[in-house]
Amino acid sequence: MSKRIFITVLFASILSYSSYSQTTIQDTLTRSAPIFYDVLGNKVTYGATMPQLNQIAGAPKAYYTYYWEFGDGNYSNEEKPKHTYKKQGNYEVRLWSTNNYANGKPPASRPKSVTIADDQDDQSSLDADPSVNKSPFQLDENLIIKTNRDPVPEQELVVITSYKNTKDYTTSGKLYLFYNDEAFKNDNFTLKDTRLHHNESVVEEQLITSNTGIDFSSEYLTSTDGSPIERPKLSFRDSVKKTNLLNTIDESKALYRNSQVIEFKDMQPGEERNIFRTLETTPEMIKDTSAIVTLRSVYVPDENYENHTVKDTEMEIVTSHDPNKMSSNGTLMNYRLVRFKRLKFKVRFQNDGEGPANTIRLEVDTPEMFDKTTLKVEDMYPLCRICPKGREVDYSCLDTIFKKDKIIFTFKRIYLPGTAQKNVTDRDSTKGFVKYSMKFGNDFHKKKTRSRTAIYFDKNEPIYTNYSTTRFTPGISIGAKAGTIFTPDRENSQEYFAGVTISPFKSYKWYLQSELFFSAGSFETLRNFETSEINDIGIESITRFTEQAEENNISTYLVPISFRYNLNNFMAIGTGPQLRVDLQSNCEQQTLGEFSLLIPGEGEIRDETQDTFQETKCDKGFGNFQAGWFVGANFGGVRIGPSGGIRYVYNFNEPQSQIQLYGIWKF
Repeated sequence: MSKRIFITVLFASILSYSSYSQTTIQDTLTRSAPIFYDVLGNKVTYGATMPQLNQIAGAPKAYYTYYWEFGDGNYSNEEKPKHTYKKQGNYEVRLWSTNNYANGKPPASRPKSVTIADDQDDQSSLDADPSVNKSPFQLDENLIIKTNRDPVPEQELVVITSYKNTKDYTTSGKLYLFYNDEAFKNDNFTLKDTRLHHNESVVEEQLITSNTGIDFSSEYLTSTDGSPIERPKLSFRDSVKKTNLLNTIDESKALYRNSQVIEFKDMQPGEERNIFRTLETTPEMIKDTSAIVTLRSVYVPDENYENHTVKDTEMEIVTSHDPNKMSSNGTLMNYRLVRFKRLKFKVRFQNDGEGPANTIRLEVDTPEMFDKTTLKVEDMYPLCRICPKGREVDYSCLDTIFKKDKIIFTFKRIYLPGTAQKNVTDRDSTKGFVKYSMKFGNDFHKKKTRSRTAIYFDKNEPIYTNYSTTRFTPGISIGAKAGTIFTPDRENSQEYFAGVTISPFKSYKWYLQSELFFSAGSFETLRNFETSEINDIGIESITRFTEQAEENNISTYLVPISFRYNLNNFMAIGTGPQLRVDLQSNCEQQTLGEFSLLIPGEGEIRDETQDTFQETKCDKGFGNFQAGWFVGANFGGVRIGPSGGIRYVYNFNEPQSQIQLYGIWKF
């Protein structure tokens, strides 16, 4: 008995230890980055224990980037930042780390509560704190938008809104955020959290402005942001100062489904503040590594006036955090409206070498549907001139060469530091980009394209970006169709029809099409037959019948779905099911019987007194269902415009054969 108890206890212990071991192993595999810190007075040094990176095969060496919030309205991108607090209190510190060139989700860090008991305001210590004294604003800039990472489906990112009072008096105003582009069917973001540190408040507003006028007291109205190029870390490119706030709000409401309004008070001259928002990307976010989504920020610095700043933030959807990427705003386009549109592209790159790059060559795949002669370089970093054609120069410039299926951008005589270079601590300084636009060619087809870029740093092996895709929405094309139908199995058959078709607009190759049309038809039949009977004395009575019938029908035809293929611009083929039913039918039948006697030895003798005549009329409603399958071809403007067609239909019941000749005009 005691032996059994010992074995049972031993077995239970083994199971318990096994369960504990599995739990321990599972916990060690959890991708988390716990925060640690060291407090000295009002100065705190932060760090985190980072899990091992899962290197993407073939990519540059993986590394982490960091974004810290200190809980007092300041932040840092350092790996181990040092921060000085101005006041006593409890502060919630947060960390978002991003795994670049690595597989898997970024590790999660739980917020940490830090208590500051010492509020000594030592100016020398504050001066040593980079998060306090290094202002990101330039010239008369008053609004900056940053993100800690690119959006990845089912991950969260932080949007940092920095705003500044450039007036010489205390102001109160508002900040608007618009998100979830109407251009996309599904929402890309949910606003998970908003962190305010300067007594701002989120207000419910119907987005109707009540400002009294325009402030002409400063240079606030001078066109756009004075800085032509900003660090690649700053996501926005367009910064505009405007004066008609109502128009801006109405335009933004038309472009975005969701918004948030924040009100601020008593902002001192020269004061700078930060607002932090966590956006959680939805599972429905477009899973396309080249799609561009946008946010719009509107800053009203003084509630007494309509003067405001608008900044549109462009973000490329990615599946992994790779600084070398290609993107386009042509992820989903309306084919009817793009002929004169400039499609925008952006190629981003990062030098991960141990030294600076002096020549960077970008070989960009360019589908034939684009007109390379319309190329326009919209923006770039490092900022330099466009190289003159046909001669060498001794200054930094961007050279552009056209190949049959490529555009080659070459940065010449530049200096782009490497991430592994000695004394380089700011990884943003190692990044660059080219933003350009093109129009479509004169004759381009509605087809999906895939492009990517080979990036050469000096004479090193190329690094390849993701594929950037362009595609078109199906669109709707309504066609008007009319023609005639021949039924070989019926005599004197006449049928004419008219109706509509619906299909994708100007499809390139394969597409589906549905049809509905109504017909008016008539046919006549003439039949001769006879009956005979012989009596007991051998006399045969014969009745010869002539039957004439006429039928008129109003019918409807339905092609629920057909499969079509455009061989080229002028010829297409198709096949599919066809259903037919009579909506109304009337008929008239006359039967005349001529009576004769066939007497042996005398021959045939007519007896008109025994002739017969019968007339039948009918009026039917809905009925006479018929199903069949067709094959056919079109010639002419098969993608758009007028064309003619022929179609053979085989019906599964009588009459079995049908031939249609028709014309169609697609709009």
